[in-house]
Amino acid sequence: MAQVKLYGRRDVWGARRTEVSDAVHAALVGAWGLPTDKRFHRFVMLDPEDLVAPRSDAYLVVEIVCFTGRTRRARRALIAAMYDEVAPALGLPADDLEVVIIESPSENWGIRGVSGDELALSYRVDV
Repeated sequence: MAQVKLYGRRDVWGARRTEVSDAVHAALVGAWGLPTDKRFHRFVMLDPEDLVAPRSDAYLVVEIVCFTGRTRRARRALIAAMYDEVAPALGLPADDLEVVIIESPSENWGIRGVSGDELALSYRVDV
C-alpha cells in the first residue's frame, strides 16, 4: 500500500497532473512492484505565495506514505527512480524535486473495513 501526495504550484503543475501521476506511478511499479491498478495519488496544488522554497517555480514535493516493511535497498531504489526516471520525464532538474518516504505500521491503517495488518494484498511490501 502506498499513498502519494504531490505538492506543487498550480500554475506549473495543474495542467500536468496526468503526466506527473503516470511518471510517479511507473516508478512505484518498477521499483516496488506495486500493481499497475493500485494508484492512490492526491495533488495539493498551491498558489505561488503558498509554496515558499528557495527553488524554481517548478519545485515539486513527492510524499509517499506506505506500510513499513520495505528494505533500505527498496527505498533507495525508489528514490533513485524518482531522479533517474521521473525528473527527466517531467523536464525537472534534480534540485526541483524532493521525495520523502513516510512509513507507518500496517496496523495503523484502516482499509476496506479492516486494519491494514488484516488486509490480504496481491503484492508484497517486504521487497
